[in-house]
Amino acid sequence: MWNRIFPNRFKLLKAFILIFVSLSFLLRCIFLYKSIYETDNSLFTLISTFAIGLFFDIGTVSFFAIPYIIYLVVIPKKLYGTIFDRVVTHVAFALGLLIFLFSFFAEITFWMEFHRRFNFIAVDYLIYTYEVVKNINESYPIPWLLGAILTVLFILIFITHKAKAFHYTFKNQTTFKEKLLPAALIIGIAFIFAAFVNNEKAEQFENRYNNEIAKTGIYSFFAAFRNNELSYTDFYKTLSEEQVFSILKKDYKSPKVTFVNPKEKSILRTVKNSDSLKLPQRPNIILICVESLSSRFLNSFGSDLNITPTLDSLANESLFFTNIYATGTRTVRGMEAITLSIPPTPGRSIVKRENNGGLFTIGEVFREQGYERNFFYGGDGYFDNMNTYFGGNGFNIVDRGRGFLLDTSIKTKRTNIDDDEVTFENAWGVCDEDIYNKVIKEADKAQLTGTPFFNFIMTTSNHRPYTYPKGKIDIPSGTSREGGIKYTDYAIANFLKQAKTKPWYNNTLFVIMADHCASSAGRWALDVENYHIPALIFNAGIKPEKVHQFCSQIDVFPTIFDLLNWDYTTNLFGKNILDMKPEDERAFIGNYRKLGLLKSDSLMVLSDQHKSDFYKWERTDNSLKEIPENATFLNKTISYYQAADYLYRNKGLKIKK
Repeated sequence: MWNRIFPNRFKLLKAFILIFVSLSFLLRCIFLYKSIYETDNSLFTLISTFAIGLFFDIGTVSFFAIPYIIYLVVIPKKLYGTIFDRVVTHVAFALGLLIFLFSFFAEITFWMEFHRRFNFIAVDYLIYTYEVVKNINESYPIPWLLGAILTVLFILIFITHKAKAFHYTFKNQTTFKEKLLPAALIIGIAFIFAAFVNNEKAEQFENRYNNEIAKTGIYSFFAAFRNNELSYTDFYKTLSEEQVFSILKKDYKSPKVTFVNPKEKSILRTVKNSDSLKLPQRPNIILICVESLSSRFLNSFGSDLNITPTLDSLANESLFFTNIYATGTRTVRGMEAITLSIPPTPGRSIVKRENNGGLFTIGEVFREQGYERNFFYGGDGYFDNMNTYFGGNGFNIVDRGRGFLLDTSIKTKRTNIDDDEVTFENAWGVCDEDIYNKVIKEADKAQLTGTPFFNFIMTTSNHRPYTYPKGKIDIPSGTSREGGIKYTDYAIANFLKQAKTKPWYNNTLFVIMADHCASSAGRWALDVENYHIPALIFNAGIKPEKVHQFCSQIDVFPTIFDLLNWDYTTNLFGKNILDMKPEDERAFIGNYRKLGLLKSDSLMVLSDQHKSDFYKWERTDNSLKEIPENATFLNKTISYYQAADYLYRNKGLKIKK
């Protein structure tokens, strides 16, 4: 029957499909092996995982088969086996296999970094080819990988020739009528997948790893390409807009707070701190946003790695937040949370979206207080749209530009990190020591003007390939994340040592916080412990204290504004952590599709397709147990996320002129 459906003219196409399915099966086995202790390994679940995977493999390969199917149908019998036919067939077969093999190896490296199939991160990386290609070249033995791909390609072509698939494809008498059935079957499968099967259909398990293993990477990639920005109201549970803002205004009600327009769909409000006996303070503020610094790396959180001596020492000299959580899984999410003080909206970060200038960020509060605002990045701030975002929101840019210019409509100062200021550089930019040296130079200049400054510094050394100057620490460069973290810690120590010699040091408040964890992937869609980060505030008169309130990245700067005794107008979602009562404590965690509100040991998760799930978080083993839904908790979760999306899409986050 199989041969009657697929006559001899389709022998090579059958081999092509079989190779793809076999490679996909092998890839699933590798991912299962790599995550064997995280997956649900019951027999029925594993069979279901691989069966769903086969279903998506067939759908995926059908799209690749369509061009060749059309060729097979339209070419007349008299051209079978001609030079033209042989050249087209060999080139198409080799090109298809090359794509499959490249995807095979690329997925392995992506899984090692993110423990996921291709998603919107992979799509984003296509845009920034310079950094990504350089990073891959520094992280992996590219000549060996390319050699392996080509070797496997030639082996597969040789085996296919030995199996006479080419011979039967060229030497046959298949009629036009006989070609219609297989063509219709494959095109029909592709149509069904395009019209009715979305990537989320693969997610049939509670365990996230099983869901990811069941997917097909290429299909996931194109699904992410289509859906990297999601409309909250189209895909998630909603309330009436009036109900949303009524719930939020009750949540922000305080003796210090007055809403500017109480009847509008807005959270714009004034915060009054000046009735107290303290005078407003305006120290310089330096934020060090540390790449991928999970709390589990610090001895202060129970680690025994001994790779963060500086941060562990500072934890005893700071406002040290022990229960703070990142909102997302990427640097742009951390930047969004810190600067916009907003829960994560579905899809791509606001940092990467269009029309993201002129927003009410923490920079606007600093502007009202007379501060100069600067964004420091050791690479090219073109990456991830950072320069456009920060420049469009009033920050001066200091980066390692390579010719990419900001949008000419953005009026901001841009300072380059010159070659003679660089001692070490990799794919992501200069080493942390070099960026800190530049910060000190610019702070020295600002000191002469008498204008207070807010410096946002984004570090890069704790990022694959984990390379840094030799001879600084006892872990060889480029060998491990632990080395990247230890060098990051070393560079902070060196920076503070230099800063202490400067006249501006005593009047400078330092903030150190991670952008996100080293890996957010776990067995759950939102793995709570993998959002736990460190945050410290110290110097300029700050009294050391361990702060145990359950809080979010978005709360750090509203807390600082209150500590400095400022009166200010705010459109920010964050609250003063130090004023939080137990019932006020909460954290926002999410990825590009799942949106969570975490309170103590309760987690509400909103998903697309208008779903919600309520869990009890078991801290001892970082597991989630599904529990009956709480309507009040659900409505508050919806209100935060729906309001964030509404305000962004309706220009409610814009600065009011």
